[in-house]
Formats: sequence, C-alpha cells, structure tokens
Amino acid sequence: MSAEAADREAATSSRPCTPPQTSWFEFLLEESLLEKHLRKPCPDPAPVQLIVQFLEQASKPSVNEQNQVQPPPDNKRNRILKLLALKVAAHLKWDLDILEKSLSVPVLNMLLNELLCISKVPPGTKHVDMDLATLPPTTAMAILLYNRWAIRTIVQSSFPVKQAKPGPPQLSVMNQMQQEKELTENILKVLKEQASDSILVLEAALKLNKDLYVHTMRTLDLLAVEPGMVNGETESSTAGLKIRTEEMQCQVCYDLGAAYFQQGSTNSAVYENAREKFFRTKELIAEIGSLSLHCTIDEKRLAGYCQACDVLVPSSDSTSQQLTPYSQVHICLRSGNYQDVVKIFIEDNLTFSLPIQFRQSVLRELFQKAQQGNEALDEICFKVCACNTVRDILEGRAISVQFNQLFLRPNKEKIDFLLEVCSRSINLEKASDSLKGNMAAFLKNVCLGLEDLQYVFMISSHELFITLLKDEERKLLVDQMRKRSPRVNLCIKPVTSFYDIPASASVNIGQLEHQLILSVDPWRIRQILIELHGMTSERQFWTVSNKWEVPSVYSGVILGIKDNLTRDLVYILMAKGLHCSTVKDFSHAKQLFAACLELVTEFSPKLRQVMLNEMLLLDIHTHEAGTGQSGERPPSDLISRVRGYLEMRLPDIPLRQVIAEECVAFMLNWRENEYLTLQVPAFLLQNNPYVKLGQLLAATCKELPGPKESRRTAKDLWEVVVQICSVSSQHKRGNDGRVSLIKQRESTLGIMYRSELLSFIKKLREPLVLTIILSLFVKLHNVREDIVNDITAEHISIWPSSIPNLQSVDFEAVAITVKELVRYALSINPNTHSWLIIQADIYFATNQYSAALHYYLQAGAVCSDFFNKAVPPDVYTDQVIKRMIKCCSLLNCHTQVAILCQFLREIDYKTAFKSLQEQNSHDAMDSYYDYIWDVTILEYLT
Repeated sequence: MSAEAADREAATSSRPCTPPQTSWFEFLLEESLLEKHLRKPCPDPAPVQLIVQFLEQASKPSVNEQNQVQPPPDNKRNRILKLLALKVAAHLKWDLDILEKSLSVPVLNMLLNELLCISKVPPGTKHVDMDLATLPPTTAMAILLYNRWAIRTIVQSSFPVKQAKPGPPQLSVMNQMQQEKELTENILKVLKEQASDSILVLEAALKLNKDLYVHTMRTLDLLAVEPGMVNGETESSTAGLKIRTEEMQCQVCYDLGAAYFQQGSTNSAVYENAREKFFRTKELIAEIGSLSLHCTIDEKRLAGYCQACDVLVPSSDSTSQQLTPYSQVHICLRSGNYQDVVKIFIEDNLTFSLPIQFRQSVLRELFQKAQQGNEALDEICFKVCACNTVRDILEGRAISVQFNQLFLRPNKEKIDFLLEVCSRSINLEKASDSLKGNMAAFLKNVCLGLEDLQYVFMISSHELFITLLKDEERKLLVDQMRKRSPRVNLCIKPVTSFYDIPASASVNIGQLEHQLILSVDPWRIRQILIELHGMTSERQFWTVSNKWEVPSVYSGVILGIKDNLTRDLVYILMAKGLHCSTVKDFSHAKQLFAACLELVTEFSPKLRQVMLNEMLLLDIHTHEAGTGQSGERPPSDLISRVRGYLEMRLPDIPLRQVIAEECVAFMLNWRENEYLTLQVPAFLLQNNPYVKLGQLLAATCKELPGPKESRRTAKDLWEVVVQICSVSSQHKRGNDGRVSLIKQRESTLGIMYRSELLSFIKKLREPLVLTIILSLFVKLHNVREDIVNDITAEHISIWPSSIPNLQSVDFEAVAITVKELVRYALSINPNTHSWLIIQADIYFATNQYSAALHYYLQAGAVCSDFFNKAVPPDVYTDQVIKRMIKCCSLLNCHTQVAILCQFLREIDYKTAFKSLQEQNSHDAMDSYYDYIWDVTILEYLT
C-alpha cells in the first residue's frame, strides 16, 4: 500500500460515523461507504430511506439562467445516485414485500423503471411483445419484477385503506401530499390500462424452464465501470443473484392468483383461474420447502385465498371430499337452503370453527334480503341471530341489540327454538365451568326479561335450566319473580304424581343396583355406591353382577381393602374398565381406569402400579385398534412406557401375564429389534419368558440377511421351540414288575407351554416375524421320519435339519400348530404368496387336492397382478408345478396337466402324453388347446 493510500485509509477509519455537516447521501456518495453502511446490524438511515433520498436527489429539477424549471439533468452525479438506489434495492434482494411496505408508488415506479433501463429493456417497447425465453436472464427478470409489482399494486389499491389522522395543517406538507396523491393516481391509471398486458407477460413467464438472474451490487458495480458488461457477463448466466425456476414460478403464480381473485368480483368465471394459480403455488411451496431464500409467500394469506376459492369455485371432486363449513354455508345461501345454515351454525356453537365476524356477515346478508320484501326470511333471521347470540354468550360477549329487538315479542316457537339451540350448543360432560356459568346466566336473564309467566315456566322447567342452576339459584329466581308479580305463586316442583310416591327401601336398593349395573360413568357409580351404603351396610355390592370379573391376581389385593365402600368402588371400576376394553369401548375404559387410579393413589402404591399397568395395556390396544391399523407408528412416549414396564423390578406387584405378552408383541410389531436384541437387561431374559422369546425373534430377524453360519440365534430359537413342543412320558410299574407307558403330556422343561406360545404368536402382525415363525414350525413338521410330502416355506434353510431325540417331540401338536398359524397369518395378510404356498402344501399333504390347487393358483395370482405378468420362478418352482400337475391329474383335469407340463424347466413329455391319452377328462379339453405352445406336444395331439 502506498503512503498516500495508507493516510487516506487512516483518515477514513478515524472519521466519526456521522458526518457533522454533510447529508447522508452525499457522505455515502463522496466516500463510497455504501456497502460498509449497509453491512451494519441496524443501519441508520435504513436502506429504504436511502433509496428515497437517492432518487429524490436524482430527480430534482434544475433551474436555468432565465429561472426556468428544467427536467433533471442526465449528468454523472444523477446517474451515480440512481445507481446507488439500485444497489440498495439489490442489497434487499429486490424483495417486493419490503420495498412495497416502505416506498410509495411513485418512488417504487421510478426505481423499477431505472432497473428496466439499466437492464437494457428498450424504452417504448411493450413487454408483452418481447420473448422472455430469448432475452438475457437479467433483462427477463427485470421485466418480471416490474409486471409483478404492477399487478400487485393494482390489487393493493382495491383494498380499503384506513385514512391516517391529519396532524396540524401545514401548507407545504399538504401540497406535497396532494402532489404525491395525484401522481399515484396517474401511475395507477396507467398500470390498470396495462393490466391485461402484465398478466400476459406473467403467464408467459410460467412457461419458462430456465433459471433467471437479478442484478446484485457486484453486477451493478460492473455496469458502472464498463456499461457493456451487462450484456456480456450477465448474459452468460454467471453473474447476479440466481432465482430458480420454481421460486420464480411460485411468486408469479401467487401474484397472478391475487390478480385473478380481485377481478373475480366483476367476473366470477375468473375465480377458477385464481383457484388454479393458488393451488399451484401451494404445490410449488411444498416442492421448494424451507430451502428458498428468495421466495417469500404469506402462507396464512395463501391459505385464506385457497379457502375462499374452495367456497366460490368448489372443485369437481367436492362431492367425494368433505366440504368445509364455509363452503357448506355458501352453497346453502346460493341454493336458498336457509334451514341448513341454521343447522351448521348450531353445530359450530360446539366447535367454534367459524369466526363470529363471518357469522355476523351471513346474518347481515339475510337481513338485507328480508328488508327487500322476502318476509319468509324473518323467521330465519331470528334463528340465525339466536345461534349467534348463544355463541356470543358462550365466548363471554354481550348480547347483541339485534337479538333484543327480535325477542321483543316472544312466542312459544321462539322460546322452544332458543332452548333447543342452548341445549345443542353445550356438551355438559366436557364443558368448562365458565361455559356453564355463561349459559346459566343467559337463561336466568332471559327469564327475568319475560313478562308472560307461562314462558318463564317453559324455561325454568327445562332440563338444561335445572342442570345448570343450583337449587338455591332457582329459589332466588322464583323469589325475584314473586316480588315482581305477587299474585302468582310459582311452584318449583310440578304437582305430585303417582310416580313421586315414596317406594320401599328394598325397591330403592333394587333400582340403584340396576343403575349400578348399567352405568359406565365413574362419578355416577361412586354416587350410587354412596347411596347404597347409606341404606345398608350388610351387602357386598361388588357381587351384584356375575359379569364383573377381575383377574385373580388382583382380586386378592382389592378384596383385602378394609373400607367396604372403597373396596366395592375399586372392584367395580376395574371390572367395568376391563369389560369396556374387551368390547373395544376404549374411551369409557380410560375414564373408568383413570377414576380408579385417582382413588387407589391415595392409599395403595401397589394398586396404583396395577392401574398404571392396565392403563398401559389399554393405550396399546387403543393404538393398535386405531391409528396403528393404518401403519402410523406409536408415539415415542408409549414406546418408553412399554420399555419401562418390561424393565420394572418392583417387588410384590401382582402382574398379569397378558400385559407382558402384549408389550413384547408390541415391540416386535413396531420393529423395535434394536432394543430387544441389545438393550434388554439380563435379569429380564432370565425372569420373563416372553422377553426371551422376543429377543430371539428380533435377533433372528436382524441376522437373517447374513451368512448361514452366523445365525447362532436361529439355532437358539429352534432349541427353545423344540423344547416347548416336547412331551414327557409318564410310566407306571405293574404288580408283575413291568413298566408300562400310561400317557404323554406337555413337557414342563420349556420356557412356556405350547398354548401360551400360540397365544403370543397370535398377537403378532409384523410379516417378517410371522414368516420366521412359520418357517420354523414347517421345518419342525418336515423333520418327521414318516413324512411323505414336505411343506415348503421361506427362510427354511436357516434351521437345523435334524433333532437328536425325535420321540420327545409331539408332532401331532406341531401339525395342528402349523395349520393354526397359517390360518392366522392369512387373516392378517391374505396376499402373501409364501403363506399361500404353505397353506396349499398343507392341503396337498392331507390329500385335499382341490383346495391345494386353489391356493397354488392364488399364490401365483397375487404376485403376478392376476397373471398379467409372469409368475416369479421362486414362487412357481418345479416342485410347486409338479404338485399342481398331480392335483389336476387326481381331479381328472387331464388337459390342464398337459398345459402345466410346459412350465417345468425340463418339459415332462411322458406325463403330458399320458394325460392326453385319457378319454374321460373333467376339464374343458378342446377349449384349452389354444394354451399349448410346445411343438412336440402339439404334434402328438395332431
């Protein structure tokens, strides 16, 4: 660095940030400090203020010697000022959202015209006549920016604008504001005249399939140094800010959609174009994702536009899709089906999905139609107003004047409808205390506002009124009414009827026991038991129904509770919860278990853990019966709780075997093999046979792709299952000293009984696990010495081929197990070809040839799109084809035998010729000859 340059640098760095006597733009201009200023965290003045200052200075008119006002001179200073304004906009990445928010229409118009000029767009040429595909990328992008701004400005001008409160009147300021307003109106007039051209330009941009570039501070610097560079470096698409095609199309689609939507107010057919553009914008946003740096779309506003388009232009498949409440209301209003509008508003009082402003706008529209002479709408107006009023009071707002006006002359029909709306607008079981309080206060105020006591009694005797108001409040209300009308005596209760005559104690107990049996509301059950125990202390009410069953491991603990009421309540809540879970009424089961958990937590840690275990099992069942059926993974919280249960080491806690089964099956079904193979504590493997079995199955699944010699776990699993399927012989010594065999029974040496293993397997749904278990039992079945027809299965080669002590295995039980497992597996997925082949082989081995052929054909169909494609050779092996041939032969379908012989790798001519010699065939014979293609067989036929 030279000494002169070093001195200049030191002077610059030591100079204060704000110059004392020069304006900001002059300071930045003279010192070339623009980039350094813009890089500050919070530059002052802000970038948009700089644009305004630069362009104002550049557009200042000049005055000649005769004091005549002249246009701004095209000198070097003004050109640099314009260039600086463009550089600030480039620093903001030409984000129209930022520029429009901070710059007036005249300033932004000047800025974008300068961009067109510097991007070599010929002045006076219509943009619609230019081919964007052949233009340089920066030129095309400048045209797009200008036309996007044009239609955005037109759309923005159609929105109502809240006028700012004027300050103290200053003549110069007012003149300046008036000039700016007139200038804005002139620009808008020109933009609206060119709107159709701007839309055509943007529609053409959607057909571009190349990335575009927009000027950056660097490319603008290059222009300042050497103007010819703009059509050199930027044309070759190596300079400027790259705007991907998808980003450009996304912005253009959104702006076009807004323009079409604005035009739809005068031409409803254009809404279809708007709908298309908005939904295309949503697709592009999904494609771009969060990677976009230059595409900024207000997604909430876009969602609003899409929802409005769905209402105004329902899609062609709207009948198959569920309409939104907005669409339903709009369709009802267009068709004149006003009663359905009332129904929708009543339903919405429970969900609060429609904004109150929308509901009020519907009411205003109905009022306008009623005032135009449609008297039939008077009733509808009251009903809609009543619905809106109930919504208001539920949300804590004041009652509207409209409702008070419409309710000045109440009648029976109006009060009946109002009570119906109130009843259907609140769910007493789930409503909060504030909602109930709002509704009660509303009904009370309506009563106080009525003069006709008949109508008051209609409300005060209604079930909702009695439920919401306490006895004291009802009495107070009656006293208030008495004071207002002393001659009338209002009865709180109706006249005593036959049914109000007191019954005997035994009848009351019987009625309460009947209610106890039927109720599934835990708080009602508790209330009934309190009443029953108040009547008699001699009865054990947990024995009222023989359907109330609690597992024996729990009943001992529960019946040991000393307090009779608590014992009955815990027993009945658990019994009813288990029953609801069995019949898949999971919501009531959850309520009952939650109440029971809350109760036992106060006095018994042991029963608390029991209830937590049962609630875990209930949550597993709920997920498996709900979202789990569609393949949705369980929440991580549920998986953690299952692990926690398996690892639990609390002493003296009664445990149900089925919970351990379900937990291990749950982990296998959701492929938590990593946990089962590597993270299970050692004590679990020793103490819990289901965890041991689950670990072996999970490890075998993991090792399956590996070489055969590495499958140590498969051998361990084989040995465990063989032990389970073994029998022990019981002997007896006779009087003569001889030992005779009495009977064989299931061995107790296995980790569990065969029935328990089968029960556990029937809780599995994971295809690979089921396939491994099936192949194991098939291999065990095939090991028998007297087996004639082997059954084939996938992965059968991973199991040992012999058993040291064949006599110890109960092969009859193995055969039964194989049949049950195949039947269960096919109920889970009837389209698994390997399972279908196993079923077919079983039927073949038991001489059921028609059923065997049916399943062989089904296996081929599911893996070949019903024989539209070739059946894979690993499905129809030579063994399968030969078995199908034998089935056809024994069923006397001899022509089919000849056809099937052609599918063998080496065609079996001997069997084919022999079958064709048969005179009595039960198949279609001649009709099948078209399916014989082998020349030798055809020659034989001839």
